Amino acid sequence: MRFTIPAMLVFLVYLIRPVLGLMYGRDLNAPLLNSYDYIVCGCGISGLVVANRLSEDYGINVLCIEAGQADDYEAIVQVPVYVGADIGGIYDWDLSTVPQMQLDGAARPMPQGKALGGGSILNAMCWNRGGQDDYDAWADLGNPGWDWDGILPYFMKAIAEEYSINYNPAVHGFSGPVQVSYPKYFYPQSVNFFDALNYLGVPTEFDQAEGSTAGAAFVPTDLDPNNQTRSDARVSYYDPYSTRENFHVITGQHVTQLIIEGIIDDAATGNPTSGGDTDGEGTASGNTGGLNFGPEIAPAPAAAPRTKLVRRAPYSSQLRIIGVEFAPNATAPRQTVYATREVIVAAGSLHSTQLLELSGIGPAALLEQLGITVALNLPGVGNNLQDHCLVGTFYPYNNASYPSPSELTTNETYNTECEQEFYADKTGPWTAGSPNALAFPSLPLTSNNTDAILSNASSQSPTDYLLPGLDSTVVAGFEAQKESLISRLGTTTSAAYEIINNNAGSLTVSVMHPLSRGVCYINSPDPFEPPVIDPRWLSNPTDRSVLIEALKFNRQILATPSMQLLQAAQFVPPVDADDDALNQVINNGIRTEFHPSGTLAMLPLEMGGVVDSTLLVYGTQNLRVVDASIFPLVPAAHLQAVVYAVAEKAADIIKAAAVAAQPSAIPSSVSTAAQSTIPATTQAINPSTIDFGAGYTPTPSSSTTLSTSASPIPASNSTSSQFSSSPETSPSVPGTQTSVTTGTILISTLSSGPSVTTPASASSSIDAAQSSAIKASIDSSVIAVLTSAGIPPPLATSFESAVATQSPTAAATSDVGSSSGGEPQSEQSLIAAFIAWLIAFFHLDGQ
Repeated sequence: MRFTIPAMLVFLVYLIRPVLGLMYGRDLNAPLLNSYDYIVCGCGISGLVVANRLSEDYGINVLCIEAGQADDYEAIVQVPVYVGADIGGIYDWDLSTVPQMQLDGAARPMPQGKALGGGSILNAMCWNRGGQDDYDAWADLGNPGWDWDGILPYFMKAIAEEYSINYNPAVHGFSGPVQVSYPKYFYPQSVNFFDALNYLGVPTEFDQAEGSTAGAAFVPTDLDPNNQTRSDARVSYYDPYSTRENFHVITGQHVTQLIIEGIIDDAATGNPTSGGDTDGEGTASGNTGGLNFGPEIAPAPAAAPRTKLVRRAPYSSQLRIIGVEFAPNATAPRQTVYATREVIVAAGSLHSTQLLELSGIGPAALLEQLGITVALNLPGVGNNLQDHCLVGTFYPYNNASYPSPSELTTNETYNTECEQEFYADKTGPWTAGSPNALAFPSLPLTSNNTDAILSNASSQSPTDYLLPGLDSTVVAGFEAQKESLISRLGTTTSAAYEIINNNAGSLTVSVMHPLSRGVCYINSPDPFEPPVIDPRWLSNPTDRSVLIEALKFNRQILATPSMQLLQAAQFVPPVDADDDALNQVINNGIRTEFHPSGTLAMLPLEMGGVVDSTLLVYGTQNLRVVDASIFPLVPAAHLQAVVYAVAEKAADIIKAAAVAAQPSAIPSSVSTAAQSTIPATTQAINPSTIDFGAGYTPTPSSSTTLSTSASPIPASNSTSSQFSSSPETSPSVPGTQTSVTTGTILISTLSSGPSVTTPASASSSIDAAQSSAIKASIDSSVIAVLTSAGIPPPLATSFESAVATQSPTAAATSDVGSSSGGEPQSEQSLIAAFIAWLIAFFHLDGQ
């Protein structure tokens, strides 16, 4: 194997950088650099995935900013039996909707994760993808590459190992970060439930991961199969990689505004606010009923808003985001950090919308009303809000021979025994907190009123049930969505609703393909004032009709022979409830299934879109959105797996875009004195360091220049593929190229630097002067390349000295291809020197 100096340096970088990371890698909340290649706003599922994947290239620096804190691995987060118990707790934004006048006039809680890992530490852990038709519809709405075939590889990429009852290995992943499996306990009532569905003609989908959703299925969860604990985004995408020195994460910091080049907000920058909540949370308090699946959860261990004085540059159709402003709370001074490449907004469907609007990107009329000068008029921002709304039911089972989850809350002795079993053996009911015997029936297989429902939906004008006054582009987008939804609701292969079986007597029903559309807007320029959330559940009567059919189908399920064995008592709704009574149950019982999406939709601009198919915000050069807000239509699924897949795909899109991109410079207004590290918090944790010499601090500036000045090398000819920093092979992105890695950069730089061409026949006759020149050239290249790739100068010099004793002639001619036998000998000597240096520097010889 040819092991030339460039190849050795590539290997050195990828070997040493992780080792150095282990020794002086970034601590959580360590002081910040003044600028980063990429800044990610929000460290939930999508933010951590994107930041992790981008930081695989050690030549760039990534910052992820999270408003919440890191959890302490509490049992309430980690242990499945407590699923839902932390809703309304310290890791919840405690948001609420506006009163829902189309229902009973009451507001509802809208739980959202506020923590490192976001909603993945708060959700029900269910892991499914939705149907092939969901993603084919995304592509049909103007998003090439986002059909089922385009996103399937990214569903697979996120999964570490999946244990399935009956599965097709061709559609599953086995080497990604997230652990996905089944609990080590199943309630026997699930068998009765599946038998009932089959009896009524609803098929069992043995592996919904294939994209066939319309049926019953045992849905896996993000559960570590070894210790039976939650495998959330924090433990999957951050904890194992936290020692990467180029992967920076800060928590407890609220991004208050995007900084747009040429636009200055004198009132905002550096000043605290007087209005809003101290930390931006809503007013919902306490546990809000958990996940609304029943039974009860196991016991768990204002002032006026500021006036913004703004000075804005004229409207530009190609805005560039140069950084972000952030603060820990409303009373703290604002800090600023800059981005030389891109800013990626990943704060979730509600807060991502809020951040864009606060920054002057959104519907012009709304922004002007709040005194925010419009930087970019995008009518779609905050519109197209979709959510899976659910209605709980209560049919308690009276056959005591069946074990019930309710006993965990009513029988202390039984619960204690189950707790002991969990901690001793990682088995038993405590592993089965999340409902996993679910069904996603189609409308034609479960209702005799399908034709009437679809006929009524088809006859609607697009504006009949939307908010009045919406921009014509938003209306046009809904019209295209409505046609797609109606056509699929009439098939037996598309899910109309979900039935969530909790094995205790609740068959919760939820609309999967809603036609109702809500909004999420700011109502103040204060970033710590929660956004106004109006999901407008069931504002379109088609969704109400689907729920009524679902509740009626529950009666048929309970009347089957297998379910009669459970002796269910039909209390809510009563067995004899007519449509008026069912509507009353619906109006009082509607809640969120925690799946708000679509507020920054990936749609053509003329259809109310906010981002294009590369997730770039229209009218900007370098602002992307990566979270559930970009969904043009909400899939028939629990959304965490979908968000993981979208973020994995987004990371590859961003990497591909970086090949041709040039980073921007730090704004000239930032003084040299200001270009020092920024403390992330008042009590920042300083990383442990190795003494590499007085005044030495690792800096990304040289690597930033290097990574864009080198000419890209085609992947087919690149040595860097031999030294990939990630064990994952990224699925290909249609129409893009693989991003340039550090290894490619190093080789390109060396090949374009000082060089000496020596014919093989003359290699033995190089005089002393030539040898000295060659040696100086090589020594200079070695040190320059290593330091510009982030290797500390003393370490780079140490390595250079270790190989300096090798013949410069041999080194210089190692690429010539001589057949004299000299090249293998010089390469072997170089390898030996390299190994000896590693042993000596890291004291691997025990001395």
